[in-house]
Amino acid sequence: MSLIEKIDITHHRLPLDPPFVASWDGRPRQHFDVTVVRVTDSEGRVGFGSGDLMLGLEGHEDLFIGQDPRHLERHYEVLSHIQFHYGRCWPLDLALWDLTGKIMGEPVWRLLGGRSERVRAYASSGVLRDPGALAETAERFAEAGFAAMKIRFHRGDWRDDIRALEAVRERVGQRLELMVDCNQGWRMPWDTEAPWSLKDAVTVARELERLGVFWMEEPLHRSDRDGMRRLRDRVDVRIAGGEMTRELYEFRDLIAEGCLDVVQPDCALVGGITGLRRIAVMAREFGLVFTPHTWSNGFGVVANTHLTAGIGEAPFIEFPYDPPEWSLERRDYLMDQPFDHENGWLVLGEEPGLGVALDEDRLAATRLS
Repeated sequence: MSLIEKIDITHHRLPLDPPFVASWDGRPRQHFDVTVVRVTDSEGRVGFGSGDLMLGLEGHEDLFIGQDPRHLERHYEVLSHIQFHYGRCWPLDLALWDLTGKIMGEPVWRLLGGRSERVRAYASSGVLRDPGALAETAERFAEAGFAAMKIRFHRGDWRDDIRALEAVRERVGQRLELMVDCNQGWRMPWDTEAPWSLKDAVTVARELERLGVFWMEEPLHRSDRDGMRRLRDRVDVRIAGGEMTRELYEFRDLIAEGCLDVVQPDCALVGGITGLRRIAVMAREFGLVFTPHTWSNGFGVVANTHLTAGIGEAPFIEFPYDPPEWSLERRDYLMDQPFDHENGWLVLGEEPGLGVALDEDRLAATRLS
């Protein structure tokens, strides 16, 4: 019988030159940090995970060592209690799913239900380009086979954001579904600006409806459930959110209270695959779209794609991609091969587990600890 023998955690840093200026950050990112979790079983198999920093796992490894890695619900409960007391260690759940797949000789998407081995991707931009440059980017995405694109708002005045969106719609017409991320729920530690009010959000939503936007993401502060419900009742554009929601019971409330049309948790950051498969099923039962946020790193993109393909019915899944500032080489540097799209589709295949091999040479060169 397979038993967990060892858990290893390493941290890595890739210098970024030129820096990546993310729309939601405001400070140029000079490097990109990645944490890697390796779980080795008694037969020498290794499962991989990546995402959060794993703060809080140290000193609790004994709660997993000697256990069967396939007891995923048991491990989920332990991780949920570690989160309650310390920090988020959900990459360990991803590593355990990867190891379970390798033990059973099956890809994770099939273990989760096997609905599909592929999901249509939307290109998720990250840079605040001027209207002309953004329209050029959208044109390239359409030519590459993407069916949809997400555009970032955060230019200081939402009217400037609308002008950029108008330029994209004029360029690509109906060749791309367009999503808009307002980033009103996301806050970096140094952010002090107040988020939009409900009336602000309604005004912007009317403009997005005029331009045929597929969804409006994070239009209000993440805690404003009543505002999201009222906004959803007043406008036709779909309301999306949940990437910064941390507890599964909060997702239950967002769904049951009618706050969202599109639910966007990230299994690398909250709940792991084990927890979020509950949310995927719940969303489907309420007639909502479940499509994860995926901006941790390339491993997170892979893990969320397995979850979505295996159990969900998402029209699209997020594919963080905005070259040259956010290239596959930067996003996926921990992996031996970048996880690229195929004519706008993310295809998983038959490799056991999550199907990811690490670039051990690059990880050795970028290792911090």
